[in-house]
Amino acid sequence: MSDLPVSAPQAPTDTPAEADGPAGRKRPKPGERRIQILQTLASMLEQPGAERITTAALAAKLDVSEAALYRHFASKAQMFEGLIDFIESSVFTLVNQIAEREGDGRDAAARMLAVLLQFGEKNPGMVRVMVGDALVFEHERLNARMSQFFDRLESQFRQSLRAAADAAGSSTPTVDANAQASVLVSFAIGRLQRYARSGFKRSPTEHLDAALRQLTA
Repeated sequence: MSDLPVSAPQAPTDTPAEADGPAGRKRPKPGERRIQILQTLASMLEQPGAERITTAALAAKLDVSEAALYRHFASKAQMFEGLIDFIESSVFTLVNQIAEREGDGRDAAARMLAVLLQFGEKNPGMVRVMVGDALVFEHERLNARMSQFFDRLESQFRQSLRAAADAAGSSTPTVDANAQASVLVSFAIGRLQRYARSGFKRSPTEHLDAALRQLTA
C-alpha cells in the first residue's frame, strides 16, 4: 500500500540493523518494520477472499516469523488499529482543512464526502476495514472505532450543513442538517460497501459530481 504516510516514525539513525531470519540477512529497523507490516496487511486485504488474514499468513508474506510480528505489535488487533489510525488521520486531516477553508456549508459537506470516497478508491484494502469486512472475526473494539469514525464524519457534515441551512433561512436548520448529514454518511458507507463487494470494480466515485448535486440540493 503506497499511500501509508512517508512521515511515519522512523528508527533512530544510530540503531543497528537487526538480524531476522537466516544468518546474514538484515531486517528493517523497528519503525520501518512496523510500516512494512501495515503496508503488507493492507495489500493482502485487497485480494479476493481476504476477509480473514492470519498472522501466520502475514508473516509468510513478509518472509519472517510470527514472533517477529509480535516484536512490533502486541496483537493482530493492534495491527488493525494501526490501519484505523492511518484512515482517521488521512481523512480527518483533509476534512478539517475543508471545514476551515470552505465558506459554503453545502460545498464543504460535498467536498468532505468526495475526499472520503477518493481515499477509499486509492486504498481498497482500507475499505475492507472501513466497512467492517476485515473486522468480522477481530476484536469488537475495532468495529466500535470504525463506527465512531463515521459518527464523527456525520457530525462534521451536520455542522457544515447547519450553517448552510441557517444561511438559507431555514425555519428548522437543525432538523434539516441532521437529516441530510445522515443521508450523506449512509451514501458514503453504501458506496464503500459496493466497492468492496464488487471486488473493487465499482468505483466509489462513480458519477460522484451528479450524485453530490442531488444529495446536497
